[in-house]
Amino acid sequence: MNVLLDNFPAFRDGFIGTLSITLFSSAIALVLGIVIAGFRVSPVPPLRYFGTAWVTLLRNTPLTLLFLISAFVVPEVLFPGMSAYVLGSLALGCYTSAFVCEAVRSGINTVPLGQAEAARSIGMTFSKTLRLIVLPQATRTVLPPLSSIFIALTKNSAIAGAFSVTELFGWQKVLSDQGYDIVPIFIWVALGYLVITFTISGIFRLLERRLEVAR
Repeated sequence: MNVLLDNFPAFRDGFIGTLSITLFSSAIALVLGIVIAGFRVSPVPPLRYFGTAWVTLLRNTPLTLLFLISAFVVPEVLFPGMSAYVLGSLALGCYTSAFVCEAVRSGINTVPLGQAEAARSIGMTFSKTLRLIVLPQATRTVLPPLSSIFIALTKNSAIAGAFSVTELFGWQKVLSDQGYDIVPIFIWVALGYLVITFTISGIFRLLERRLEVAR
């Protein structure tokens, strides 16, 4: 308990940092994932090819390598002066968007084809059909895998601590270097992650129940 009380500001800042990068990266991943999923089921071949290339590349690239590229290549070539927090969030969000895309695409495939054909028969465009007809029906199927994906994103955010981003896991090395016992440090860090992941799980369970009632 002493390690928490003696270093509460450090744990607090780390927890807020982890929560912040989780929320920011999740928003990026969700928006990009839905857009790329739309590309993957699009009737336009170049968009399908782009969506397939995006998913294949990011799903098969180690997350640490993406952080290295975002920390050392992107600031030099594309966006000089961009903060480590934004670069880390972009790396984590883009990486996770590939998994969000596949979850959304699998949900889209559960919607009967007749729904889209009926929408097209009354003159609705592809984008309007996807937005108003297909995605609302796919939401129920997509929620359970999205919960697991965002929980994994929370745990993956620990990598950001190695790239000058203030987050919870990064403080364990600082405190252990100061001579504190590593076991209580890891216990408190793990509890911080559990609070965030249990909250995510609870939110998605609540959404699933609400959609079941509306069914």
